[in-house]
Amino acid sequence: MPPDRAKIRLSPKVRLRADRRTGRCLLLYPETGLELNETGAEIVRLCDGTWTFGEMAQCLAQAHADVSPIVIERDLRAFLKALTDRGLVQGLP
Repeated sequence: MPPDRAKIRLSPKVRLRADRRTGRCLLLYPETGLELNETGAEIVRLCDGTWTFGEMAQCLAQAHADVSPIVIERDLRAFLKALTDRGLVQGLP
């Protein structure tokens, strides 16, 4: 599959959950977790294996019309790369 058509998804060992006490979104993986801000949680929810990077960027650009699509793509790529480097996301082209 060409890289621009790859579907981005969470790694099998990773789960997105809401903290029962605070309601904040947590990205849980073996022996630790990562607390996400609202934007991070919005992005991780899209990592369900049905969206390509380009589709994710378009969705976020529509939801955040006040932000330049170029900035959205740049920040989205940086965030997903950081998660990929930790082994939390797969499929980033």
